[in-house]
Amino acid sequence: MSPAHPSSVKPAFVRPLNFRDGRIDMGHGAGGRASAQLIRELFVAAFDNEWLRQGNDQAAFAPLAQGLGERMVMATDAHVVSPLFFPGGDIGSLAVHGTVNDVAMAGARPSYLSASFILEESFPLADLRRIVESMAAASHACGVPIVTGDTKVVERGKGDGVFITTNGIGVVPAGIHIDGSQARPGDVVLLSGTIGEHGVAIMSQREGLGFETQIRSDSAALHTLVADMLAVTPRVRVLRDPTRGGLATTLNEIAGQSGVGMRIQERAIPVLPQVDAACELLGLDPLYVANEGKLVAICASGDAPQLLAAMRAHPLGVAAARIGEVVEDAHGFVQIETKFGGRRIADWLSGEQLPRIC
Repeated sequence: MSPAHPSSVKPAFVRPLNFRDGRIDMGHGAGGRASAQLIRELFVAAFDNEWLRQGNDQAAFAPLAQGLGERMVMATDAHVVSPLFFPGGDIGSLAVHGTVNDVAMAGARPSYLSASFILEESFPLADLRRIVESMAAASHACGVPIVTGDTKVVERGKGDGVFITTNGIGVVPAGIHIDGSQARPGDVVLLSGTIGEHGVAIMSQREGLGFETQIRSDSAALHTLVADMLAVTPRVRVLRDPTRGGLATTLNEIAGQSGVGMRIQERAIPVLPQVDAACELLGLDPLYVANEGKLVAICASGDAPQLLAAMRAHPLGVAAARIGEVVEDAHGFVQIETKFGGRRIADWLSGEQLPRIC
């Protein structure tokens, strides 16, 4: 049910869902206000339990065998990206990276994956083989095996080629307690690199746009970056990968979970020039464009310099930056200090900029 974190995130000014006459629309899968409302009012209300109420991209729980001082983490993700193949990856590698990252955002060591395929009748076997081999290569590179799975086929016209659901299990080392509810006023907000590449790479393929420099998805597994960060300081308060809904939505989620505000410097947020130009052409705000290989970290101000140095020393964090701070704010606003010296609120999107992005 990621990325909206339902039980503790309640965007203001939302009418209750109409369960009598209402219908699902694309906005309910976008990771913004409508997604959070659907998850909160339907899924959490029905499935309510202490693990779901944690409100993160994964659930942490005690292992069945007690006494190890460690906790287990479980995450699940569904992948419906269109097109299936894009610069920098495909639905197969994306499925592996996305679930590995959800597990890693709890500070966990990913251990095992499962994979479930829903295939449409007449889908080309050559494309399926390409996807499966890509998943296998990503799994091998991550060191996280796919140990079980399932396959179903639906009639032609009742699917869209292939949908993939992955589940991941990992272990949180003793002494690590990372949660979206732990941001505190005075904390520092760090970002591991440039934003917007994944969403723009997908959209450029859909629209048939040819740029002078090809924009590639940033899809990558972040668990080794997280491990290096925690080796420097195990006191990281929050980790989150800004996927659907982008950086702005992720910061709103954390602010809602922690009951704080955010003050972010737009000038400090790294964006590739070609991504910035593409967003301007397409009418997109890079702050809301999906990423698949970046993370947001929140830590105490005293830990920020060494944590940022550790991020920049890793291949996936060379462009890491300090982008803002956590502030007291009863409204939970995410404020952006613009490049021109003004200030604006980066609120939840009610719908979505880009459908079928992951």
